[in-house]
Amino acid sequence: MASRIRLEDRECPLSTTVQHVGEWWTLLLLHDAFDGYTRFDQFQQNLGISSSMLTTRLKTLVDDGLLERRPYRTNPVRHEYVLTDLGRSLRPVIVALAAWGNSRLAPEQRSMILVDATSGEEVEPVVTDATSGRRLDDSEAYVFTAGPAASPGMRARYVPSANPAVEGLAD
Repeated sequence: MASRIRLEDRECPLSTTVQHVGEWWTLLLLHDAFDGYTRFDQFQQNLGISSSMLTTRLKTLVDDGLLERRPYRTNPVRHEYVLTDLGRSLRPVIVALAAWGNSRLAPEQRSMILVDATSGEEVEPVVTDATSGRRLDDSEAYVFTAGPAASPGMRARYVPSANPAVEGLAD
């Protein structure tokens, strides 16, 4: 899949993330893994995905370090697919994507909602800054700038003078 990424975007964290999780089946497999599915037949039955496609997607998720393939039976050998720490770290992203999808629907049209496991009350996921607690959905209050490892091309894209709020951050 790396060939789909433009050469100049190879250092962009969004481009490299999409390389790992931007495929439709991948997001659905991760969603199922968060719901506790671990076995090939569980994924296949729930998603209605072909064996060959499922095999390919699971292999990619294992190769990318998002799932770990472990034997759960020896005769015959059968494997399960368990989320790694890296895979589990994607849960807030999946939750945010689902919340974004639900926000475009009337409450009675939502087929899945996020609730507090203790109270059963529906919750509204938001992405916030860990330090300030402020929501990050304001594109004027929070902007991207070139980071310490940025190439000249990335630095040119995020010229500080184009955004006075980040003046001096990319130096």
